Amino acid sequence: MTFPLHGRTILVAGASSGIGAGFSRAIAKAGGSVVLGARRLERTQVLAADIEAEGGKALAVPLDVTEQASVIGAFDAAEERFGLVHGVVANAGIGTGGHATDVPAEGLSGVLDTNLLGSYLVAREGARRMIASGSRERGDGRVVLIGSITAQQIGTGDAMYAATKAGLAHLGRQLAREWVRQGINVNTLQPGWIPTEINTEWFASERGQADIQRLHRRRLLDADSLDAMLLYLLSDASRQVTGSTFTIDDGQSL
Repeated sequence: MTFPLHGRTILVAGASSGIGAGFSRAIAKAGGSVVLGARRLERTQVLAADIEAEGGKALAVPLDVTEQASVIGAFDAAEERFGLVHGVVANAGIGTGGHATDVPAEGLSGVLDTNLLGSYLVAREGARRMIASGSRERGDGRVVLIGSITAQQIGTGDAMYAATKAGLAHLGRQLAREWVRQGINVNTLQPGWIPTEINTEWFASERGQADIQRLHRRRLLDADSLDAMLLYLLSDASRQVTGSTFTIDDGQSL
């Protein structure tokens, strides 16, 4: 089963690397026009060029999800190029490692602002425009928040990150309830551990390899393991799915 996105425009926040870049490629391959939002504009410009070279439609826009003016500017640029943005993928996120007694307050603020406030601002701006354009009648508004299995796990060294991801899952339910009559579906996707440029060095280390061996299936998720669920949640097929949280982790959190 495939989930085509022809005629739809999707804005991906946090598209410069990792699963955000992978999501962007998947959306374009499904026929959607993808708007690549990130602070590292030079990276998204290269990605947009690659997508268009493969026959897709892509636009790189500067986006700092912690700044409302930047969020508004990203949506303005998206609409100028492609018209209405039908879907939002709130994927921007950062973490700061260390024991709760040691992490500087500045680091905590950055994680909270990017992961939780940033997702709120991006989802809200998208919803404002969808509602204004008639999403209630069309029923095609889609918001997908990208959480983490740390939202439901207890660990050491990532307390603020995990707390923001738990908050993100509840934010998804809150926004789904608020917009349930506005033709906008809001769902949260919680991935397990996936190899990215942020954690590649760790998982290649002796301690990282030990962490992998403690997983039930002794492996990390494939980089594209979330794509099918993401495309489903952005497509017409999910028109009756809202306020839900989906965990895809290969059993890592069991």
